[in-house]
Amino acid sequence: MRTKPLGGTGEQVAEIGLGTWKYGGDPAVVHRALEVGANLIDTAEMYDTEKQVGAAIAGNRSAYFVATKVSPDHLRAKEVVNAADRSLRRLGIDVIDLYQVHWPNERIPIDETMDGMARLLRDGKVRYVGVSNFSVEEMRDADEALRDLSSGHRVVANQVRYSVFDRSIEDDLLPYCEQNGVTIIGYSPLAQGMLAQELADNAALNDALERIAGELDKTVAQVLLNWAVRSPWAITIPATNRPHRVVENAEASAWSLTDAHLAAIDAARG
Repeated sequence: MRTKPLGGTGEQVAEIGLGTWKYGGDPAVVHRALEVGANLIDTAEMYDTEKQVGAAIAGNRSAYFVATKVSPDHLRAKEVVNAADRSLRRLGIDVIDLYQVHWPNERIPIDETMDGMARLLRDGKVRYVGVSNFSVEEMRDADEALRDLSSGHRVVANQVRYSVFDRSIEDDLLPYCEQNGVTIIGYSPLAQGMLAQELADNAALNDALERIAGELDKTVAQVLLNWAVRSPWAITIPATNRPHRVVENAEASAWSLTDAHLAAIDAARG
């Protein structure tokens, strides 16, 4: 498994991790992820899967990089701290490796949210802070607030939807993160279980992906995942409840599509 930098932290994380939205709780999925190097496990209080993730990593917590998220309903400073405490209990761990604001909440000043994050950093309950579904402007505001409140800690990642089927972050967010050393954590790289439908709706893209997969002796899913991590600052977190899919996903790492392959995908999308 190839790794990528997590912001400017010096930390290296798997470029293909494991998302746990709709995780069914089979520990074999999480254990297989570790075996193939996909030790980044992402969850959220909104997913209602933290307890299952905690059970799966119990006894081997230090081998995993655990990321979770605070709900947009809990972004007052005290609520951020309380939400983190609840997540820690559900996960059965002492520290959250990456704690992310799941969605921005325009009703709550970002300074107040980051005040809660700063407290968690000072108390050693959180190692790094990230955001999710934030625009460039929202990221800038969050980063400035966190730096001011925490003696220089930065927002190190932004988790956003990113796939061949949704490239909207390429307009401004992806270039901003690449220029400023912020990790993009892409979710839904395989269209949230709607991959077959997406490909059925675009015959040209399907044909291009099938041809490339055949040339490389890879699956279409592996081609799509490799495409999603082609930036040095992009990682991805496909979700699955099948151990063999974890292996397939991990095998999308440590190789690269050629410029010709990337051009063919662009042309097929129209």
